[in-house]
Amino acid sequence: MQVIGIETSCDETAAAVVRRNADGTGEIVSNVVLSQIEEHSAFGGVVPEIAARAHVESLDRIIAAALDDASVTLADIDWIAATAGPGLIGGLLVGLTTAKALSWASGKPLLAVNHLEGHALTARLTDAIAFPYLLLLVSGGHTQLVAVHGVGDYRRLGTTIDDAAGEAFDKTAKLLGLGYPGGSKVETHAQAGDEKRFALPRPLKGRAGADFSFAGLKTAVRLAAQDASPLSDQDVNDLAASFQRAAIDCIADRTKNALKMSAGTRFTALVAAGGVAANKAIGETLAKIAADNGLPLVMPPLALCGDNAAMIAWAGAERLALDPAPRDMTEPARARWPLDSLTKPGAAA
Repeated sequence: MQVIGIETSCDETAAAVVRRNADGTGEIVSNVVLSQIEEHSAFGGVVPEIAARAHVESLDRIIAAALDDASVTLADIDWIAATAGPGLIGGLLVGLTTAKALSWASGKPLLAVNHLEGHALTARLTDAIAFPYLLLLVSGGHTQLVAVHGVGDYRRLGTTIDDAAGEAFDKTAKLLGLGYPGGSKVETHAQAGDEKRFALPRPLKGRAGADFSFAGLKTAVRLAAQDASPLSDQDVNDLAASFQRAAIDCIADRTKNALKMSAGTRFTALVAAGGVAANKAIGETLAKIAADNGLPLVMPPLALCGDNAAMIAWAGAERLALDPAPRDMTEPARARWPLDSLTKPGAAA
């Protein structure tokens, strides 16, 4: 089965061709991602209207490039998979509408894919891991801990009650004048800082459950920066390091709680996905937690941590392998679409 995936949920315009083999393994045949960092950097974050316009201007050639890189034409494709949500509604409409047009023109069937399910199943594409596993999804828009029992079978153990981890990293970077995207900038400056200098809070740490909260931490960074102003280069490094350590401590505490909450489940792995998962310090902490619980830590390659279309094509392929029945063309774009609201392939919605 060859599936072309289309991803436009935020500020990456992406298309990819993925092949699912008869034995259930997957192969990325092509994966093209066009970043919009330059368009948004002046604003310190993603501007939805600019993102949607950029998708309109580039999506056709990105799809053409993905097909060309894979040395196939649309006639060789079995299915078209496109992100239908969650995400920025303008961008989602561009990608989903384009996919529907391609489907009508080519006669190839279309499958609307949940962006979060793409992240949730990426580790099966890259590492062929078996169900069930614990997923930590940390990105600019989402921070969740999910028990992944199968395709369409998700139990959300915890989610953020305010800001996502990636948003907190980006806002901290903007506050400190580090530029956009913020996650990598904070990580770089933290390496030269003293993570113990500023006493920042660890919201929800030590409490029951596996929910997250980063709004208070973000506010505490702002207040600490005001108290220390004017900031020297070392002040900035120390604030970045102190913030990163506080965020990691929160993520670690919540992940440990999620494992305790799932003590009766024999997970095959701890999986970390999403753009924030690319942070090396977070990865090191998660590796220790996984080892302490007798689990491997599985993290997709850097290129597949952030938003990409290979994960969308693969999520589509996983569903279609279990339920290849044609879908209709009425699936809407959705700004919100919780992962645990999905149904198993073939089950009634």
